[in-house]
Amino acid sequence: QVHLVQSGGGLVQPGGSLRLSCVASGSIFSNSATGWYRQAPGKERELVAAISSGGVISYADSVRGRFTISRDNAKNTVYLQMNSLTPEDTALYYCRVWRANGMMDYWGQGTQVTVSS
Repeated sequence: QVHLVQSGGGLVQPGGSLRLSCVASGSIFSNSATGWYRQAPGKERELVAAISSGGVISYADSVRGRFTISRDNAKNTVYLQMNSLTPEDTALYYCRVWRANGMMDYWGQGTQVTVSS
């Protein structure tokens, strides 16, 4: 059983930065997509950023230019660098690693990001 372990969340002031990390317990990044989702209270879970299995990067409009997703296949780790944070970014953030054929789909445990003064 593969586990995704997240770290890096917390409380930050508006305008601040945080970096989230997600480490997989096995070598599952090959031929897989990786991404970060978030869910705010009372809202649907939304895709924030993703890297396809072919390396194509995409962002939600609300975070483009402020967030950067990256991954290190050798370390089985995906990152989300979040800059210029606003209170609207407050949410529970989840990492995900999956394959388009549906044969694999793993989620992290979630990490809270709170942006408040």
